[in-house]
Amino acid sequence: MTVRINADLLIPGRGQPVENGTVIMEGRMIAFSGPSSDAPPTPDVMATEVPVAMPGLWDSHIHFIGLTTTDMHDTLHTTIAEMAVRAAADAADTLDGGVTSAREVGGFGLDFASAINDGSVRGPNIYGAGRILSTTAGHADGHSFDLDFIESSERWLGEICDGVPSCLKAVRKQLRKNAKVIKICASGGVMSEIDHPIHQQFSNEELRAIVEEAGRAERYVAAHTHGLPGIKAAIEAGCQTIEHGSYLDEETAALMAERGTIYVPTRFIVDQLLQMEASLPRYAYEKGVMVADHHSQAMKIAIANGVTIAMGTDIFTPGSYGQNGAEVRFLQNAGMTALEAIEASTANGPLTLGPQAPRSGQLREGYDADVIALDFNPLEDNGPWGDPDRVTHVWKSGRREK
Repeated sequence: MTVRINADLLIPGRGQPVENGTVIMEGRMIAFSGPSSDAPPTPDVMATEVPVAMPGLWDSHIHFIGLTTTDMHDTLHTTIAEMAVRAAADAADTLDGGVTSAREVGGFGLDFASAINDGSVRGPNIYGAGRILSTTAGHADGHSFDLDFIESSERWLGEICDGVPSCLKAVRKQLRKNAKVIKICASGGVMSEIDHPIHQQFSNEELRAIVEEAGRAERYVAAHTHGLPGIKAAIEAGCQTIEHGSYLDEETAALMAERGTIYVPTRFIVDQLLQMEASLPRYAYEKGVMVADHHSQAMKIAIANGVTIAMGTDIFTPGSYGQNGAEVRFLQNAGMTALEAIEASTANGPLTLGPQAPRSGQLREGYDADVIALDFNPLEDNGPWGDPDRVTHVWKSGRREK
């Protein structure tokens, strides 16, 4: 099936915008993208006319969990079926917000990705991590519950592993589910009860073992880390992406730029948590306040030092799915130009998957036919980002979804 889109402004994801541009999709692939004057004729196809066309957004850090509250422990007394049904609805809202691809770094994404792929439910292309690797007492441990219960629960999102042999098996268990990326907790976090966000968790030896094991299967390792000790340890071990990175400093940002380590800052969730004092567990709100200003500064440091940045939101809270595009505005607030923020939210997304990356995130011949249309010019006005109603059209794999 041929689809033709004519846009007053075409933003390719990487490269300069084109006024009066055209995208032609043949089946699941882009066959042409460029000036309308250069586009081949499609006499039997009625063109869709839009103000702005661009690649579908990549959310490189999202969770499809199906929670109705902000307390992660609620997963332990909710059935998997109930959470999966809600998570599928959240995936549909995410797609309607303009996200056509998601690196799902802990949740049920791997479990229902096939249902999205066969058209049973609507959602973005999902590249999932499976369970989140964590030490005992780490960020993805359920601190208030019996450890044996946490380790045996099918509903908990963490995979507890201690020592190199245990870490190797944990990686292999995610690979057994065909995880496209391995997610680890290299430091404490905000939504966990007793750990400190600054403290490093996995040892250097464990981190190296995880990265090497993932590398044998050509998988990248995404390292959740707030504190500088964990950031440095993750980079030295070879983790390819740093998630959150709240206490990033100039020296470490320069090292990331030198090594090509990708930063996924997730300002969206930090901003959300600061507005949720009444609904968050007290410990989570207090830790969110603690890291917020450091996180804002870290984003500015990373941008100033030329670190490669990919957009991610860390959405896990009900009611937020579909607002993912707000992260584009947060990237601009931290110092990116509009085009740089769009590139971080499209073309840079696949970079977070390394060898597992699809040809996606750009309007280029031979790339995945994932395209969205906006009713505003994002190069002049970033205010509408995050409002799913301003995303007027969504095509995924050449099929019109909205």
